[in-house]
Amino acid sequence: MVKIILLVLLFASSLLSANIYETNCIKCHKKIPVSIDKYFYRYLLTYSSENNVKTAMINYMQNPSKKDTVMPNAFISRFGIKKKTTLKESELREAIDFYWEKYKVFGKLK
Repeated sequence: MVKIILLVLLFASSLLSANIYETNCIKCHKKIPVSIDKYFYRYLLTYSSENNVKTAMINYMQNPSKKDTVMPNAFISRFGIKKKTTLKESELREAIDFYWEKYKVFGKLK
C-alpha cells in the first residue's frame, strides 16, 4: 500500500512540473505567432551556456525591460514587453529547467 502511494505521489509530482511550464508559459505563448522555441534559440545565441541562459531568462521574467529583451525591436513594437511573472522564483526555475530540457541542442546534434 505504501509503495502505491509513493508511486502515485512521484507520478503526480512529475505532472506538476510539466504543468507549471504548460499552464504558465505555453498558455501565453500560444497567443503570439512566434513559437516558443524561437525565444530559446535567441537566448542560446546571446548567452551561450545553460547557466547564463537560465539566469538571463529568470532576470528578464522577474523584471522585463526593453533593454534586456533578446527579441528584435520590430517584435517589441508589435507585441510589447511581457508583464512581470507572477510565479514564485522556485516555480519559475522549475519551468525554465523544463524549457531548457525540452529545447536544448547539446547532446542532440550528431
